[in-house]
Amino acid sequence: MYYEEHRSQQEIARALGLSRSNVSRVLSAAHERGIVEIRIHDPSGRDLELERRLKDAFGLRDCRVSDVQGTGQQLQKTGDLGARWLVENVRQGHRIGLSWGRSLQALVQSVPEQGGLDVEVVPLVGGLSSVDSEITGEEIVRELARRLGGRFQRLHAPALVTTKAGRDVLLAEPSIEATLSAVSKSSIAVVGIGSRDVGASAAIIEAMKLSPEEKDQFTAADPAGDICARYFDDSGRPISGPTADRVLAVSLDDLASIPVVVGVASGTEKTRGVFGALRSGVLNVLICDSSLARALLRNTGNDR
Repeated sequence: MYYEEHRSQQEIARALGLSRSNVSRVLSAAHERGIVEIRIHDPSGRDLELERRLKDAFGLRDCRVSDVQGTGQQLQKTGDLGARWLVENVRQGHRIGLSWGRSLQALVQSVPEQGGLDVEVVPLVGGLSSVDSEITGEEIVRELARRLGGRFQRLHAPALVTTKAGRDVLLAEPSIEATLSAVSKSSIAVVGIGSRDVGASAAIIEAMKLSPEEKDQFTAADPAGDICARYFDDSGRPISGPTADRVLAVSLDDLASIPVVVGVASGTEKTRGVFGALRSGVLNVLICDSSLARALLRNTGNDR
């Protein structure tokens, strides 16, 4: 009578010869015992139940899961959701650190061109010549600053070099050192998450020109994925050695010191990398799609 016929509690009380308070108690008990289930379908395209379960499973301070059926719109819908999270949470005077990649490109392109926000956008990683230029850090940093109406800094250096000595020479440059120092003082960092041998993560290793011995060393460490070209294993521990020595980007430890670090990813092929990233302690906010969310929960054994 209440849920299907939409009769009021007072009407039901008269029909059944009960008090209105008794009708209210019966309705509450039906909900508590699972006789009645209430499900909210968010018009913004979010899966609120998956968000709750991910927050509980990984101790996240916030989470957004795009409710996507099929694989065609995962990237765009996740980017839209990430853009809404950013617009809701960014404040005047914030410094925002950005990495690079297609997920962040989708997010930035979904940010409305509102302008007038006194923020500064800084790159977390140098330029990446081994991937498409439009998804490199510098392009995304500049575009987000333009849409928000803020300022941006450049990191005039490649993300990847072929020797540790070359990396050290670049780090000694005052302009590069100043930009990386500014990164550690960011209010929010938004990062893409790579998974081993998937897309650009494989291109990163190729660009480093590792020797056969160095490749064996990297493989033996069993990397799960990367953030800002910084690789980590399934437990989230940073992988040291040649791959770490040839990257010009914020370190995972410095990234973890930023108050809010948002990871953005879509697609089940990213499961291993995102799972390791969540175990690293670096991320405290996750934006993803429902298929990836379910895959992550299956990895925890929480896939009911």
